[in-house]
Amino acid sequence: MNVRYPEILKQAKEQGAIIFFLDECTAKSECHRGRTWGIRGLTPIVKATGSRHRLNLISVVSSEGVLRYRTFTGSMNRFAFVNFLKYLIRSVDKPVIVITDGHPAHRAKYTQDYVKKESKLLGLHLLPGYSPELNPDEQAWNHLKEKLGKVALKTKDDFIKFVRGRMRSLQQTPEAVKGFFRLHHTQYACRQCYV
Repeated sequence: MNVRYPEILKQAKEQGAIIFFLDECTAKSECHRGRTWGIRGLTPIVKATGSRHRLNLISVVSSEGVLRYRTFTGSMNRFAFVNFLKYLIRSVDKPVIVITDGHPAHRAKYTQDYVKKESKLLGLHLLPGYSPELNPDEQAWNHLKEKLGKVALKTKDDFIKFVRGRMRSLQQTPEAVKGFFRLHHTQYACRQCYV
């Protein structure tokens, strides 16, 4: 990606486009992780409800600090993916370039046909296989899962409200999103580094 990204960035600058990195994840209520204090020699006990809730999410981040996301039910397929692309394009006033992984929905003919006919979507580029560390959007999920791992939410409604609230909070913190592009493996995509 280090080789291809400067070409994508050049296209974005020439056409006034914003580059987004895209990924999907499933948030789970039973995922508890993190550190805590405890009495030496005794295993700390983490409060949990036993409830199991899941919520699928798709999001994009840009090195300018922009984050857009949606929650969805069911599995990610070409129709859900194209619907998110349509939402993304409506949500910004610039042309868009998307960089993502090789999920089948991203490579589907239906998706490729949509990309060809949508004039505001300048390209859909795939990251190399098995390289999630190159996608800055992975950090949005790390951020969310770290927060989820510290709460015990009893009902599905509480779980959904918490997830959406954390994602909205992240949306309103562009400096945190910009930080996703300052990690060792994602610095190649830091737009400010090319200025």
